[in-house]
Amino acid sequence: MSTENKGVSIVSEKTCQAVVGRPEAFTAVENVFAAMAKNSAYNFPVVREAIGHADALYGFKSGFDRDGMVLGVKAGGYWPGNAQQGITNHQSTVILFDPDTGKIKSLVGGNYLTAVRTAASSAVSIAHLARKDSKVLGMVGAGHQSTFQLRAAVEQRDFEKVVAWNFHPDMLPNLEKVCVELGLPFEAVSREELGAQADVIITITSAFESLMQKDWIKPGTHIACMGTDTKGKQEVDADLLAAATVFTDEVAQSISLGEAQHAIESGLIQISDITPIGEVINGTHQGRTSEDEITLFDGTGVGLQDLAVASAAADLAEAQGKANFIDL
Repeated sequence: MSTENKGVSIVSEKTCQAVVGRPEAFTAVENVFAAMAKNSAYNFPVVREAIGHADALYGFKSGFDRDGMVLGVKAGGYWPGNAQQGITNHQSTVILFDPDTGKIKSLVGGNYLTAVRTAASSAVSIAHLARKDSKVLGMVGAGHQSTFQLRAAVEQRDFEKVVAWNFHPDMLPNLEKVCVELGLPFEAVSREELGAQADVIITITSAFESLMQKDWIKPGTHIACMGTDTKGKQEVDADLLAAATVFTDEVAQSISLGEAQHAIESGLIQISDITPIGEVINGTHQGRTSEDEITLFDGTGVGLQDLAVASAAADLAEAQGKANFIDL
């Protein structure tokens, strides 16, 4: 639906939740990863700064997808004290522009979409890289994003069990409740036991040290590292990346602020060892080559993911008559 005569569409957080589910997010993220690998979509340099107030980090992620004709910017960041006020620590808004004219098209709430697009990213990696016979899903982390990750992951394989570990065990019921709802057995385990059991592992933490060691991971495992998005953060042993076939959303971010930063810095892997997952989606890389191969997806989170799901939200909201419009 054209917004030319209606002005700028406003798509609220509530509306985003109503119109964008896991299937819509999965398709949007998969398509934009494919476009990135073809160099028809690209991210602009990220701006991320500590603002010197409320311990907050604030920044901008932006880019242009020529295939999807999506241009925009996500503005927001992390306010660690928000949880005490009953609101999410991550706050963001997406602004979409008309690529032909530069005119603003839409203002879209970004909080829910950030969670659902991050979950879609790991789900895409599982769909394309995990063994087809994967039966046990391992979750490292039990915070706000973990339940989104869990729900998206279990739709990709016929998992029969979920095992989980979290630094604060009192948060594990967040995951257990979802498993009860889905009818999946759930078990809280040590990290070593998680590695021994899991066929697919998702790490979704804010750790600055290795939580999973190479020797704990069994052959054939797929690991989606989703928490490392800042210089210094780390979720898995750098030796694990050396032992795995490594894929990512964007190589430049993977080596600078993603999980691969530590393996690169220590010389354990080279940039040429990291493959954009879009190449697997496009069929230009075969992906997993054996049942014993360990595959690892370094999900750093790129602006184009946010723009893709925000564009889907705006289109769906407008088509369903759920968007509001204003003149600017």
